Amino acid sequence: MAAATATEVSTTVAAPPWRPRINPWIVAMTVTLATFMEVLDSSIANVALPHIAGGLGATQDEATWVLTAYLVANAIILPAGAYMTTFIGRKKFYMICVALFGISSALCGLAVSLPMLVFFRILQGIGGGGLAPSEQAILADTFPPEKRGQAFAMYGLAVVVAPAIGPTLGGYITDNFDWRWIFYLNVPICLLSLFLTSRIVEDPPWVEKQVKESQKGGIRLDLIGFGLLAITFGALEFVLDKGQEDDWFGSKIITFFIAAMVIAFITMIWWELKQLRDGHRPILNLTLFKRRQFAISFMLMFVLGFSLYGTTILIPQFVQTLLGYTAELAGLVLSPAGFMMMAMMPVVGVLSGKIDPRKLIGYGFFMLTVSLMYMAQINLGISYGELVLMRIFQASGLAFLFIPINTIAYIGVKQNENNDVSGLTNLARNIGGSSGTAFMATMLTRRTAAHENSMIRNLTPSSPGYQQQVSKMAGSFKIGNGTGVKGGPFNGASFGAIHQAQAYIYNEMHRQAATLAYVDIIRYLTIFCACMIPLLFFIPKPPKNASASAGH
Repeated sequence: MAAATATEVSTTVAAPPWRPRINPWIVAMTVTLATFMEVLDSSIANVALPHIAGGLGATQDEATWVLTAYLVANAIILPAGAYMTTFIGRKKFYMICVALFGISSALCGLAVSLPMLVFFRILQGIGGGGLAPSEQAILADTFPPEKRGQAFAMYGLAVVVAPAIGPTLGGYITDNFDWRWIFYLNVPICLLSLFLTSRIVEDPPWVEKQVKESQKGGIRLDLIGFGLLAITFGALEFVLDKGQEDDWFGSKIITFFIAAMVIAFITMIWWELKQLRDGHRPILNLTLFKRRQFAISFMLMFVLGFSLYGTTILIPQFVQTLLGYTAELAGLVLSPAGFMMMAMMPVVGVLSGKIDPRKLIGYGFFMLTVSLMYMAQINLGISYGELVLMRIFQASGLAFLFIPINTIAYIGVKQNENNDVSGLTNLARNIGGSSGTAFMATMLTRRTAAHENSMIRNLTPSSPGYQQQVSKMAGSFKIGNGTGVKGGPFNGASFGAIHQAQAYIYNEMHRQAATLAYVDIIRYLTIFCACMIPLLFFIPKPPKNASASAGH
């Protein structure tokens, strides 16, 4: 009897872990399809804003709500997505998100006014926000730990490459077709994704168990937690997106939203911890932050999003506003880096299963720091080729960050916590991207003004150098009827030519000041990325081929 019992226990312990019926790579390609579409859509609309504003009779500032509404809805649903799968299942939740994204995309294309478009973009943001964390959790469960890095490589292609090609594709569509096709493009992809997901993707046993428990009333819906979450991250996204435009604390509405965000955040932390103490399922699993691996990974993912999205917006804006590039050509500056990422991601995926992920992250941040130092050499005479080279150099470092950071985040995590990990890491990247964009907009405005104030000291009417330059340039402008200034440094030059020369000099001064502001921003990003390298020494050495449930 004892021998039989021992054999029975041995058989139970040695039972193989759950694996999907379909080949894992087919599952990975299926779920990556919709995520690529969603991430692409978050950047493709940026270049279409002037066309959207013109088509709907709105101003450029009003049209920015098309972006803000999407980001706010996205930020709210990202951490809540893991919680929702507890009640309806991961596969069903993923398919609902795909369907909502597809329907709202079609409605965005049909919108006849800006308020309608903003409302449909909110629905689109809710649908899109649930796709990325669901996919990441599906990949973590579908692949064994030793192959998880390769699976995240495919996911990384969607998250990193899509923003790179988004502006180019968006510029091409808006220049050659109609801005509405940016949204219509999503519909057939959503239909294909729904068909494949229904046939291929399946929920693991522990997800089905959670759903059954919730249906029996074992897990209660945390409505208060969801409300506090919505206020916290909705207000945060609003502040980050509109802060510089409304002069931060100089605006009463921005101040109000900052106060609301802080109060809601503190209350949310207290409430979620209370839920844990009372034995209920909180909407945010804050216990994950007790693990150093996850807490540091969260910080590293935030910085990755900050650097990636900050520079993804910085470079096109620099070449369009200061170098005169078209939207399509500005996108082509980024696209070669996207192909670089496509080539590097599979390599990093293989290496992550063989090399300590901390070393890969260290190499990635070192390369990112060096590439930003190189990028700080931008100037008004820089060529298209050198800009492309700078971005490719940067992409070579970014490729070594996304996969290893995700790999470390899942170490020591229970299988039923995979959804929570994916939701929070995606939230870190999302908020990091919004913070990087807000940082760039704020610093660009303020550093440009600071450099202009410094330069303008030498552009006074009494400055001999300024007088000499205006006089020299006025001679090359043939404006007026020949009547000009008599005597003084501008003797003989027409009033029109003098004004033209002064305007030209001021415009050049503004371009130089803006260029120096871009250089300042890049240097700040360089310091920010370099400061992440020492954090790696605080991450415990991960066990070889650590499973998702290691340590439990």
